[in-house]
Amino acid sequence: MDVRSQVSMVFHLDKCIGCHTCSIACKNIWTDRKGTEYMWWNNVETKPGTGYPTLWEDQDKYKGGWFIDEKELLNEPDPKKRKLKLKLQKRWGALGNIFANPNLPTLDDYYEPWTYDYENLFTAAQGDDQPTARAISLITGKPMEIEAGPNWDDDLGGSPIYAANDPNLENITEEEKQQLTEIERVVFFYLPRICNHCLNPACVGACPAGAIYKRGEDGIVLISQDKCRAWRMCISGCPYKKTYFNWASGKSEKCILCYPRLESGQPPACFHSCVGRIRYLGLLFYDADRIQEVASASPEDLVEAQRSIILDPNDPEVITGARQSGISDTMIEAAQNSPVYKFVKLWKLALPLHAEFRTLPMLFYVPPMLPILAKVNENGKYDSARDFPEGLAPLMSSLERNRVPIAYLASLFSAGNEPIVEAVYRKLIAVRVVKRSQRVGDVPDTEVQEALDSGATTTEEVEAIFRLTSLPTYEERFVIPPMAREVAIDETRGVYDHKASAGFGFRKTPERKL
Repeated sequence: MDVRSQVSMVFHLDKCIGCHTCSIACKNIWTDRKGTEYMWWNNVETKPGTGYPTLWEDQDKYKGGWFIDEKELLNEPDPKKRKLKLKLQKRWGALGNIFANPNLPTLDDYYEPWTYDYENLFTAAQGDDQPTARAISLITGKPMEIEAGPNWDDDLGGSPIYAANDPNLENITEEEKQQLTEIERVVFFYLPRICNHCLNPACVGACPAGAIYKRGEDGIVLISQDKCRAWRMCISGCPYKKTYFNWASGKSEKCILCYPRLESGQPPACFHSCVGRIRYLGLLFYDADRIQEVASASPEDLVEAQRSIILDPNDPEVITGARQSGISDTMIEAAQNSPVYKFVKLWKLALPLHAEFRTLPMLFYVPPMLPILAKVNENGKYDSARDFPEGLAPLMSSLERNRVPIAYLASLFSAGNEPIVEAVYRKLIAVRVVKRSQRVGDVPDTEVQEALDSGATTTEEVEAIFRLTSLPTYEERFVIPPMAREVAIDETRGVYDHKASAGFGFRKTPERKL
């Protein structure tokens, strides 16, 4: 067992209000330079929708992430013996495509960044018409027509253009697709995205120059600006399209999880500025020896396999292994208090985004509860709890009466495994039913117990989930581990050569594993 530490995140989608404050905070700090105009290291998408860049989830188009041959999945039951391959290309394919990468997103997949000719407002000749500030391309400097933007489909979850082209809708029935377009069922939710800082990042595997690596002490994925040669395989290789090319500097750039802030004890800017307080940050321990095995699991086992690689920070054997790997006692304490561990491993509420990409993302999402369907019945009245003799079950349950099909949510968060998503929702519903019973008092005890049994939870766990979801303090949401970066720098100095990179992009020294 090779115990390593990873700074990880949870986004609670039921709390996101789509204000884009996180995106602007990141933009103002990191991507306000020439060549980064189109970069949104943090962006908030509307689902159903096509996202940013357009259709980034369609790996038939972009060839991102990893895959295993279907025959091998069927014929080789042992994940340890399966061969994990980049979707982008084989090793020699990188050499063939090094000067002509055919799978890159184009400018049209992003958008042409622009500003406005504000000077014309002051220098226009006097006349009868009000002067205007035309849109000017930041790339060509010429006037342009604005046709797209980073959140062009914002709040358009029911549109026939953007929502209908969501790749995740391929996994639902035609009847469910038609229901989603009914005016009474139109619904959307927000999906904030940053770099997932994966355990098995495809961008690391795709880079011919070895410029991308994971920091040993915290698992943050970074790009060496000295070693980057602008081949942009990292952009194609990342299935989440969270690596960008700076056309001014000729280097690739990406979210760095605000590591200078983390090193000073502050959460990343997008976390700190979040209005809905949807973001949680903490430390996870995992077994690096099992990365290949877990990433090679069968599609239906991917989520459970990823959960299994996360280690219990209170286990004496894990603590011993962490100390042998050079992880300090203060880091161990931070992992024991991590809110991410509770959401992901203890309560099993937070799920990875598109586990089928096999990158083992370290950003997890608590799915949104979504509004309960209310529509006029054949009697001309709204369906409500009063219309049902069995009590509040139809009102309180958003599982059977969910506006967004479970199959759609499973496509996003569990590689199509619907029972995993259903288990999450049953536990969330149990929290809703118990708190309604406590606050309003109109839920029968039998129904409360039924909800607890269905969600495989207890009243004590419900209270803990409610507390961390609705009433968390700053210190409970952000458990920032002490990085001890000065020690890490001393022990990694001089090993930044290609031969010193460990198997999955980690950099380590013979004296001490980081």
